[in-house]
Amino acid sequence: MHDLISWVSQNSDLILTATWETIYMVLASGIIGFAVGIPLGVVLHTTKKGGLLENNQVNLALGAIVNIGRSVPFLVLMVAIIPVTKLLVGTFIGTTATIVPLTIGAIPFVARLIEGALMEVPSGLIEAAQSMGASQLQIIYKVLLPEAMPSIVNTITVTLVTLVSYSAMAGTVGGGGLGDVAIRYGYYRYDIVIMAVTVIMLIVLVQVIQSLGDAIVRRVDHR
Repeated sequence: MHDLISWVSQNSDLILTATWETIYMVLASGIIGFAVGIPLGVVLHTTKKGGLLENNQVNLALGAIVNIGRSVPFLVLMVAIIPVTKLLVGTFIGTTATIVPLTIGAIPFVARLIEGALMEVPSGLIEAAQSMGASQLQIIYKVLLPEAMPSIVNTITVTLVTLVSYSAMAGTVGGGGLGDVAIRYGYYRYDIVIMAVTVIMLIVLVQVIQSLGDAIVRRVDHR
């Protein structure tokens, strides 16, 4: 018991700080990623063949960019955009620097999931709105997005969970957060307890995010 109390007193600040760093990275990159990825997903959906704003050239170009973004493994992406990260935040190491690759990795991921969510909206609802004289923007904001809201919330939940795992991977290259603690204090020092605690904290974060997401879906799903 004394050993446990001693361990907690020595490492609690380290774990709590790393947890807040992980939350900071995930929320910051998630907010920016959603701000860009959701509109991009809407554009991908509406510019496809038969869409509200059908434009094959725009759809192909954006689709290619999104596919390229999704095909690059996160650790490779982190290294590949080091110059961009340094340009934006002045360094490529630390929690704030990690937000840049996390955001760039999240945007194409969100865009494709949003595109898929909008495809679930019945075409009859769109046709009904068109027959009543609704404009294209009105259909997007008053039909497509509200009807797809449960799926959009699921997209946000899945993305945040994915960002938690990405942030942990970032710890292997000095990204900060729980992944960094697991590598530096757990793996390199052969401290199994710290490794176990960081894994447990990551599991708790994922469970909290998933539970909140599921609760919100139940509130917005009126089907």
